[in-house]
Amino acid sequence: MLSGKVVGIIGAGNMGEVLIRGLIQSGKMKKEDIIASDANPERLAAISESYGIKTTTSNVAVVENASIVIIAVKPQNVDELLEQLSRSSHEGHLFISIVAGITTEKLAAKMHHKSGIIRVMPNAPASVLAGIAALYPGPNSSAADLQRAVTIFECVGRTVTIKNEALMDVVTGLSGSGPAFVFLLIESLSDAGVQLGISRRESSLLAAQTVYGAAKMLIETGRHPSELKDIVATPGGTTFAGLKMLEKGNFRSTIMDAVEAATARSRELGRLLNGPKKD
Repeated sequence: MLSGKVVGIIGAGNMGEVLIRGLIQSGKMKKEDIIASDANPERLAAISESYGIKTTTSNVAVVENASIVIIAVKPQNVDELLEQLSRSSHEGHLFISIVAGITTEKLAAKMHHKSGIIRVMPNAPASVLAGIAALYPGPNSSAADLQRAVTIFECVGRTVTIKNEALMDVVTGLSGSGPAFVFLLIESLSDAGVQLGISRRESSLLAAQTVYGAAKMLIETGRHPSELKDIVATPGGTTFAGLKMLEKGNFRSTIMDAVEAATARSRELGRLLNGPKKD
């Protein structure tokens, strides 16, 4: 799907670099067919040295040389960038935005009216090629455009397609913020092990591998979490005793409340970033 295409990345920050590395390591793109821009020349020099791609401080140069453009700037820099893109986007361009909170409506208002737009919410584990990205196909994006975006983000993990853009805030609260919630769980498990006599190094590894293994088991078996929970929790055993304490502490509802709070904050920030909704 990416054959013959040039991919441009505007914003060579952490996620921009992750995508560059994923595209090259997966063999989906040749380094000669990737171009990246950033406001920091030192950052560009480091990226160029590490991956051998073309770099530039000009966002316009990226758009002029690439048919697929990934927008990976900070939300506060989007308005200025869109003014630049409005003068250089054209029919046949595919713009993929990973800018948190920015709607496809806001993007489309500045792009060429026949440029494809896809909004993506990746997450931090993409940095170890184990991310999950939610994709929303916006205005003028074709099935081929969506498949190209899927191919790009499958280089750094897995993907899901969201049909209602309003649910991207839920994605932010769930998989965007979720890694932090999981890190807190791992830290808590590790702390418990240390409190009960295991060394910090061993306890952290036991906790982290337990979470990794449980997630892998869920994904690869395709079974419901409650089913797998019952496999671990034998009647009257140690796990049931622990689960009882989690239920007593409202563990399930606390996690749900955390996702809900993160979602609400995402919606709030989105309203600030996108301005008043058009009638």
